[in-house]
Amino acid sequence: MTGGRSVAVDDGGVPGDSSRCPCGSGDVFGGCCGPLLSGAPAPTAERLMRSRFTAFALHDASYLRASWHGSTRPATIDFDDDLVWKRLVIVDRVAGGPFDREGVVEFEAFFKEGAERGSLRERSRFVREGRSWLYLDGQVG
Repeated sequence: MTGGRSVAVDDGGVPGDSSRCPCGSGDVFGGCCGPLLSGAPAPTAERLMRSRFTAFALHDASYLRASWHGSTRPATIDFDDDLVWKRLVIVDRVAGGPFDREGVVEFEAFFKEGAERGSLRERSRFVREGRSWLYLDGQVG
């Protein structure tokens, strides 16, 4: 599955359940990232990646910390108020399914910062502990 339509969350507000999900899956927020941000476990590494993109777009530090593996989790997460995450494209994924213990998701996230536009490409590693997928680390490049 690759990224879809761009959904900006410019005002920092949480989208309504029937709004398009910021992760670009094409689904509505209430059927995509909304339940995960409310505590439901992600069934796959890709779904966790998408929910983390949405959490960055919404400045949801609590969710980001909760979905980050304890061995690599930062003490704090700071957001740049001028940075707006606009779109997510899944480039590749390896394993990370409901029966896997590890997975890799490569993505490109597009942003706008003031008048500048850019993107961040990362190959992220995930691990599953019990029913929960967790972000371990990633290589930017």
